[in-house]
Amino acid sequence: MGNYRFILSGGGTGGHIYPAIAIANALKDKYPEAEFLFVGAKDRMEMEKVPQAGYKIIGLWISGLQRRLTLKNLLFPLKLISSLLKAGKIVRQFRPDIAIGTGGFASGPVLQVAAKRGIPCVLQEQNSYAGLTNKILAGKADRICVAYDHMERYFPKDKIVKTGNPVREQIVAADSSKKEAFAFFGLNPDQQTVLVLGGSLGARRINQLIESQLSLFEEMGIQVLWQCGKGYYTQYKKYDGHTVKVLDFVNRMDLAYAVADVIISRAGASSVSELCIVGKPVIFIPSPNVAEDHQTKNAMALVEESAALMIAEGNLDGKFPGLFRELMESQSQREQLSKEIKALALPKATEHIVEVIESVLKN
Repeated sequence: MGNYRFILSGGGTGGHIYPAIAIANALKDKYPEAEFLFVGAKDRMEMEKVPQAGYKIIGLWISGLQRRLTLKNLLFPLKLISSLLKAGKIVRQFRPDIAIGTGGFASGPVLQVAAKRGIPCVLQEQNSYAGLTNKILAGKADRICVAYDHMERYFPKDKIVKTGNPVREQIVAADSSKKEAFAFFGLNPDQQTVLVLGGSLGARRINQLIESQLSLFEEMGIQVLWQCGKGYYTQYKKYDGHTVKVLDFVNRMDLAYAVADVIISRAGASSVSELCIVGKPVIFIPSPNVAEDHQTKNAMALVEESAALMIAEGNLDGKFPGLFRELMESQSQREQLSKEIKALALPKATEHIVEVIESVLKN
């Protein structure tokens, strides 16, 4: 049977949306006759990104609970009831064979309704600290695909399958030559290179750090490939030159990774999974402004395996110069970090998740 009907829900951030799209793409390759429907939150980025990927999406009037008392929280019960009613109508009309949730508040109503109607459900949890929606839905799911060990702290042990997180095919299949990569960015192949990543929007605190350390990089003879984010490009493009390349966005991440001797990055779940496959030494600077501080927990899962270094934002000015200098001057430390982070890579995550979905469908 190839004409399955898949309903996928997850969103609010790229960390929930892109895994859902990757799973849909892999299922579509296997089942070209299948039908797909995404359900997201009305005013969030999935309403733009999912249609760009070629899929239909319906928006719910839903948002997460704020951590402090706000007017939005007072509207939450109304939004939830509205979303459950609309999700019920969507599920009744679409009649999915299976519901797949990748986290984020939008997936709650859809998976809740699907499970109540006896439709099998698969969850995918990207982070080492499970999100609230997936924790609530766990009891109703048939299988829960995770990327980290010790997830039985949050989910029933017999439902957990360690698959890893879907990663961009461009990275998994990357076979970029260093020569091509250095030429692409106009960098010197004979100099050490640090790659700075703050996500597509950029990270204010990381950008401030890099600006403050440019003299250190120059003194050490290190060149910098600095992805500062679209919102910060006008502020930092003045530093673009021979040894510092400032970009708002990196379209060829495979080439960016190829030039890097060391990477400075946020610790979102997708980034961490990607960096394990890349296998370069990483200094994580987690964002403290995310729910449940999950970026710190993602980074710590690697630090505890001696697979990465981490500096909290509050300690950057005091700790970064010494730690960075020590790392760049120690080839053995860089090699050890590369070896340990690569050992944690799960490059076939998307395939594995599809296998889990198929096994639930067949049962």
